[in-house]
Amino acid sequence: MSILWTIIIGFIAGVIAKFIMPGPNEPSGFILTTILGIIGAFVATFLGQAVGWYGPNQGAGLIASVVGAIIVLAIWGFIQGRRRTTI
Repeated sequence: MSILWTIIIGFIAGVIAKFIMPGPNEPSGFILTTILGIIGAFVATFLGQAVGWYGPNQGAGLIASVVGAIIVLAIWGFIQGRRRTTI
């Protein structure tokens, strides 16, 4: 059940992260925004468990998932920006 909850929170976090950090290099579309948020939620859960903020069966909350999605979005924008300048 925790993975399903992470996916639902991740979707909401992806939408919020896209509103907070819009730009031309970010992925667009419903599917990519959902994937962005889910990856951000898993990143936030992993980092929170590594630091000790969350227990083994706990997932990240909405705010941590949004922060994780913004981190993933920033990395995506950096990679896409470098790819466009080298081609």
